[in-house]
Amino acid sequence: MHTRIRLALIAVAAGAMTAAAPALPAPASDGTVVSTDHGLVRGVTADGVRRFQGIPFAAPPVGDLRWKAPRPAPPWRGVRDASRPASACPQTPNAEVSDGSLAEDCLYLNVTAPVARPGERLPVVVWIHGGGFTTGTGSSYAAKRLVTKGRVVVVTVNYRLGVFGNFAYPGLPDAGTYGLLDQLAALRWVRANAAAFGADPHNVTAAGQSAGAMSICALLTAPRARGAFDKAVMESGSCLLHWTKNTWYPGLDGFTPYFSTQDANGFATEAATELDCPDPAGAAACLRGKSVEELLSSPFPFSAPTYGNALLPAHPADAVRAGRFHRLPVLSGGTRDEGNGFGAALEASGHLTEPAYQSLLADSFGADAARIATRYPAGDYPMPAAAWGAVVTDRAWACPTLQGNELLAQRTRTYAFEFADRTAPPLSPVPPAFPLGAAHAHELAYLFDLGGYHLLQTPAQERLADQMIGYWSNFARSGDPNGRTLPPWRAVRAGDHPTYAQSLETATGFPGPVDLSARHHCDLWRTIPPS
Repeated sequence: MHTRIRLALIAVAAGAMTAAAPALPAPASDGTVVSTDHGLVRGVTADGVRRFQGIPFAAPPVGDLRWKAPRPAPPWRGVRDASRPASACPQTPNAEVSDGSLAEDCLYLNVTAPVARPGERLPVVVWIHGGGFTTGTGSSYAAKRLVTKGRVVVVTVNYRLGVFGNFAYPGLPDAGTYGLLDQLAALRWVRANAAAFGADPHNVTAAGQSAGAMSICALLTAPRARGAFDKAVMESGSCLLHWTKNTWYPGLDGFTPYFSTQDANGFATEAATELDCPDPAGAAACLRGKSVEELLSSPFPFSAPTYGNALLPAHPADAVRAGRFHRLPVLSGGTRDEGNGFGAALEASGHLTEPAYQSLLADSFGADAARIATRYPAGDYPMPAAAWGAVVTDRAWACPTLQGNELLAQRTRTYAFEFADRTAPPLSPVPPAFPLGAAHAHELAYLFDLGGYHLLQTPAQERLADQMIGYWSNFARSGDPNGRTLPPWRAVRAGDHPTYAQSLETATGFPGPVDLSARHHCDLWRTIPPS
């Protein structure tokens, strides 16, 4: 279902850990060997950073542990090699993991840290990758710039995806939440082990983009996640996101990032029947006997976590509206042209004419289509598909994110942003003349070297990247992104009208505040119900 998000990275192509560690020799004095609570790991030191990759934070979720909450990883003797990342979690071939993965044994994380200084305790950023809950891997995000310029420790995480992470067959404990529980287990591993890498275990920021941010927003509302992290960074992942009808592709109904138990049970039951496991009494055992390839072949959407269970009692959007979330400092926003990837895909599949654009609006919004067409006339854009991209940006992403930030700000310190550098290097091919702009995921290249590639091309982009790294690392350090050498960024104030966000762009006078409601016609969208 989430094909468009997965294309964004084409350029690069719960239990706590409580087992006692055995007595081990002292770590190496140069910091390349570190003692975790499960055993020694040897990383690599180069270019001013220490990298430790492929560290298990949970037991392999295989055999009888498939579709169960993560269990503690077994301890090991000797020194474990941590010089290479582990396999990505199971997924079909895609732009980021070109060959896909069949490795169910995938619950590993990677730690990137500066060369240690005596007595230093750095903030930790735990990065939850995106990919529509069906693709991606933590090792795609090379964090050297964030680590060295921001002076933070970055942990990137694998978690179960698709049918392995979100499968919700009726009666399975924790059904539909296994990927979220993996993330929670990784965060608790960080609490237990941060000090060994020169970090402060009491200063942990959960950060992520797209599905990663949607995960973090969900965990903000999860009672079982209380105390797992201290701050949250959500990039393009508000709990209130709602993709209207036809957003992903023509004919698809509207949906949100989270499935109800009823819907998720229905998908799982249909999938079990398709996989020749129709008997409810033995379906779980039957399905655990299926190969990874067979399970990945299921056509049913396992592309969202499930709510209405012990981990997520309510839809996260409803929980935020009701104020039922952990009171942590939040940095939250998106990109100025989130929906342009959808518009580009529509144009690439066949030129969208003016009449077809009007028909798409009518099918998506019914009686409200004429009002929307007046605000988004095709003649104001290079092509009708770009007008559709603007509609998707504002209705599905920008205005729900704005509303979510307003709700968060009523109860906790909240900093809103919008990545708006329309010169950002594209992460996917686009039709000729299509104005991709600051599309979904384009901010990632300013924080990470995606797949190890440094994608920025101009001094202005490098300058903005340094500013963003400064903001993000300051927030991780103190819960406030402001710094002496950075343009000021004010928090969202409850009751502010208009609500301002920090616009992150290379134009003169920026970064600086902008009125997101005016930029994205949110006065209109507040009057139009989801479809």
